[in-house]
Amino acid sequence: MLTSDDKTLIDQARFLSQQARDPAPHYEHSTIGYNYRMSNIVAAIGRGQLRVLDDRVESKRRIFAYYQEKLGNVSGIKFMPEAPYGISNRWLTVILITPEEFGADRETVRIALESKNIEARPVWKPMHLQPVFKNNRCIGGEVAEDLFNRGLCLPSGTAMTEEDLDRVIEAILGCKR
Repeated sequence: MLTSDDKTLIDQARFLSQQARDPAPHYEHSTIGYNYRMSNIVAAIGRGQLRVLDDRVESKRRIFAYYQEKLGNVSGIKFMPEAPYGISNRWLTVILITPEEFGADRETVRIALESKNIEARPVWKPMHLQPVFKNNRCIGGEVAEDLFNRGLCLPSGTAMTEEDLDRVIEAILGCKR
């Protein structure tokens, strides 16, 4: 869903979301577009989800706060900060692990969690490291690579209990040397 009070932006977004087809009797494209139109079924589900949005955000923020309370003072673990200009929905809890301080790297922690049937994933692999872009030139990328190498996305489903969170935390702390 996209909302704005700027008609020009809305018209441009709608144009791009409908494959950026130019107004011609044949298919002609002067701009690369996408097919991001939403079906009526998906729109109905989205509207229904809006009713519980505040509850979900509250749960996500609670989960983040719990992880931060239990792991925030652990040497070698840092949490992604909240921007000073807004309030994060904390959709995903991400930690950065500094192996020299923590005693284990991100992948060791991820595998330890996996061995306990706890799913955790590295932060998204940067686009410039994706195989499809291997022949493209990259300028910079050090920050993205650092986040990928040290970042771990922790389980943060809204149905998680404190017992579930404690199980994740215990597994992480079990990796500390």
